Amino acid sequence: MNNIKENENKVILKEYGKNIQRLAVHIAGLQDRDRRTQSAYTLVEIIKQLNPSLKQESDQKIWDDIHIMSDFELDVDGPFPKPEKELLGKKPQIVGYPSGEIKFKHYGRNIEKLIEKAIEIEDNEEQEAAIIYIGQLMRSFHSTWNRDNFDDQIIIDDIKTLSKNKLHIDLEKVKEMSLFETNTRRDFKIPVEAESNTGRRNYGNNKRKGNNGGYSKKRR
Repeated sequence: MNNIKENENKVILKEYGKNIQRLAVHIAGLQDRDRRTQSAYTLVEIIKQLNPSLKQESDQKIWDDIHIMSDFELDVDGPFPKPEKELLGKKPQIVGYPSGEIKFKHYGRNIEKLIEKAIEIEDNEEQEAAIIYIGQLMRSFHSTWNRDNFDDQIIIDDIKTLSKNKLHIDLEKVKEMSLFETNTRRDFKIPVEAESNTGRRNYGNNKRKGNNGGYSKKRR
């Protein structure tokens, strides 16, 4: 405990203050292990009482912080393992960006992921529902990118290209029923976790029931 005693005037975690840090150091120096353990549990409850906002935090964070304030000298039978000192202050790993070239940039990578999931659907009716949902998304993206040159045939050709000819839908049916029209009320979802700039969106793993994830087709 020499390191923490040499720097006892330095507050390691300012959100707790010097007195809580001194208690953590004192508890770590107790000779009896049972007494140390009991005192550590008491300190956790004191911290919660003094900092009501920490009640929303997990107990593990508070226990980790006690270990940190004691310079990792606290040896108790706590509910969580002692954190590794080497991890303190270690820079997080850089999150890599998806690799690979996007075939059609105006659609984005998420459309490619949706198509990959649609290919895996074995039921023909469900797969067609997925294709229609994708087509609606692609039409909205395409019309934003190029308002003057648009046709349902373009969307179908792009779906064939991206799916390597594994997804098919009849052009006449699409036109007759306006299946790719986004103002046509249909409720389709495809099970896939799609990454975006703001995080991940889970499209569910099952057919939609009420407002749950997945996709469904509402018949009229």
